[in-house]
Amino acid sequence: MAGLYFEDFTVDRHFRHPLTRTVNEADNTMFSLMTMNPQPLHIDAHFSEGTEWGQRLFNSLMTLAIMIGMSVQDTTLGTTVGNLGMSDVRFPKPVFHGDTLRSETRVISARESKSRPDVGIVEFEHTCFNQRDEVVATCRRAAMMWKRKDG
Repeated sequence: MAGLYFEDFTVDRHFRHPLTRTVNEADNTMFSLMTMNPQPLHIDAHFSEGTEWGQRLFNSLMTLAIMIGMSVQDTTLGTTVGNLGMSDVRFPKPVFHGDTLRSETRVISARESKSRPDVGIVEFEHTCFNQRDEVVATCRRAAMMWKRKDG
């Protein structure tokens, strides 16, 4: 697997993830409707034209998912037991159809599990940028990570 094990994570280790993603109207509408979110700011062009944004906003929860998803290949692919939680989720700038997103991750902390000797807990800080290098999303995520079996 491409993911890293608990022992590979050191505090302040930084990842600039190579994957980028241009988001579009279909992504936004599909995600909003699949999650039963009828917010007209996401799905109604006419309504959104009359808001301060003048256009539809990309669904922030999908932005969060993309930001974290971009990190998986470089960090946790096949080596995570699961997410333990997310905190400090922020969306300082809006995302619009046609924006291209990229993500970076920094390791905030890493500690041994108190209850499971085969895993450790790693806390990540994810940051998502648009094509203008403006921060559009941030969050902290705690993940339970497998340790190497050989030591």
